Parts: sequence; C-alpha cells; structure tokens
Amino acid sequence: MSYSVKVTTVGSSAGIVLPKELLTKLNIQKGDTLHVTETPTGLQLSPYDEQFAKTMEAAQDIMRRYRDTLRKLAQ
Repeated sequence: MSYSVKVTTVGSSAGIVLPKELLTKLNIQKGDTLHVTETPTGLQLSPYDEQFAKTMEAAQDIMRRYRDTLRKLAQ
C-alpha cells in the first residue's frame, strides 16, 4: 500500500501530514517521534525506539573509530 503526502509549512520549518490510516498502521499518534532511515530505494519511516537509537549510535562510533580495521576485514 502506498500513500501520497504533501509537504507543508510548519512554523519556519517544513513537515508532512500523515493520513489517519498510516498513523494507525504505524501505531503512532500526535506528539510521537519517528525514526527516518535512508535506504537504497528512498526513506523508511518507523516509530522511534530509544534503545535502537542508542545501539545505532554506539555502532556508528565503533565504525568511525575502527574504520581502517573494518575496511581491511571487508577485503
């Protein structure tokens, strides 16, 4: 299923309005925080998970610190 949304002005920023059916499907409501992930085919929108965000932050830190080592392991 796909949805079309319109970008609109929200104060001095821009935002999108999500259809009620999509809010229900994602189990989100007004005031919730969403996580946006860039994928090869576009953007993925999912409910924000604080534990997942902390895990990803730790993983990104490790990848930054051990960039050269991980690159060699990938060869």
